[in-house]
Amino acid sequence: MAIVLAIGVANAQNPGNEKVNLNPGLSMETCTGNQQCQQVGTKVTMDSNWRWFHTKGGYTNCYDGNMWSSECSDPNQCIENCEIEGVDTNDWRGTYGVDASGDKLSLQFVTKGQYSTNIGSRVYLLDSSGDKYYMFKLKNKEFTFDVDVSQLPCGLNGALYFVEMQEDGGMNANPGNSAGAEYGTGYCDAQCPHDIKFINGEANVVDWEPSPNDQNAGFGHYGACCQELDIWEANAAATAFTVHPCDGEGFMRCEGVECGDNKSDDRYKGVCDKDGCDFHTWRLGNKNFYGEGGNFQIDTTKPMTVVTQFITSDGTDNGDLVEMRRLYVQDGKVVQNSFSDVNGVDSVDSITDNMCTQSKSAFSDIDDFSKKGGMKKMGDSMARGQVLVLSLWDDHEARMLWLDSDYPLDRDPSEPGVSRGPCPTSSGDPAELENNYGNSKVVFSKIRIGEIGSTYPA
Repeated sequence: MAIVLAIGVANAQNPGNEKVNLNPGLSMETCTGNQQCQQVGTKVTMDSNWRWFHTKGGYTNCYDGNMWSSECSDPNQCIENCEIEGVDTNDWRGTYGVDASGDKLSLQFVTKGQYSTNIGSRVYLLDSSGDKYYMFKLKNKEFTFDVDVSQLPCGLNGALYFVEMQEDGGMNANPGNSAGAEYGTGYCDAQCPHDIKFINGEANVVDWEPSPNDQNAGFGHYGACCQELDIWEANAAATAFTVHPCDGEGFMRCEGVECGDNKSDDRYKGVCDKDGCDFHTWRLGNKNFYGEGGNFQIDTTKPMTVVTQFITSDGTDNGDLVEMRRLYVQDGKVVQNSFSDVNGVDSVDSITDNMCTQSKSAFSDIDDFSKKGGMKKMGDSMARGQVLVLSLWDDHEARMLWLDSDYPLDRDPSEPGVSRGPCPTSSGDPAELENNYGNSKVVFSKIRIGEIGSTYPA
């Protein structure tokens, strides 16, 4: 995921006193029966990578652009010299372009504040106490939300997903972290990102390399790995939902081969399945289901309700996860998910182990999904609990072509699985998006979890 705030952004572990940290309310609901739902007083917090990181008792940036300052020449010195700052009332909208009100969250792509230009954002759902993440346990459950992607062009991704972060943001496990979930610490995902500036309470300054094409990001020695469940990655042109299992359990700081880094050609040697198994409507052969206008079954110029169901082997919370199912509601009508239409893949409308095996073969993709434990491994992660992430980002590595265009570029678009959306291969350039589409935004609302069949008007 993209991480950028042009001035003074970094992930620290010691809270400062220059701003009063405010985590605004974003309510959700838990449901039973026929939409018998109760409100939960949850909140949102800003990922610590976006927060102002400065010298203790001062205003000098300890991370500026994509470089650490001299105060952070080594990990321990960085904690001693610097502190993370809160996000106050004015910062949410004025600095980060985030507006949380009631059950509605709006994320704006580019926000020009008094001291900085912010690009994208990533927020997490906290429990009502505000100092722990709300832990979702999704097996044998249904998760539903409303979303408006009408203002997201090719190359942007308004994402809603779950990762197996630690409930307190890693505070108790790591003495160097005195900020915790309240300050958005402890991020991880199946890409084992190296741009996380503090991992396990320690500054990720060792071997830090500034990004050659992103003025606000870099690459540290360590990565932050964990299981990732992508419920929704989308813009107005294309959408996908994806399961990314990993070896092991929970949060893991990686280094070397275990990170599975592309730059060292170790992508399929790492602990996580970075490709994942995806249900991508366009990629699976239906080009008329999702898109802009009334000629699509799901018209992305209008808001929609997205329903995802997690089916277990025995219909209980204790069974193994065997299926991830999707449907939509738009204009008051329930719309069943599209079916696959690819040679070698059964006609199905959900993710199962069999669908994943068949699609990997049909698309000539490496099947790291099965190797990493498939659906059962993701179900095991669900049982332990996962954190909800909502974000808006552009892609400095692959220009989001993997979501909405032809990808990879060295393969013929006529080959099965290469065409992933209607966007041209020239689209998705971050500089163009940031300069010309800064007002783009995604709006999420009405988040619900409950018994299967309880969260939407059937």
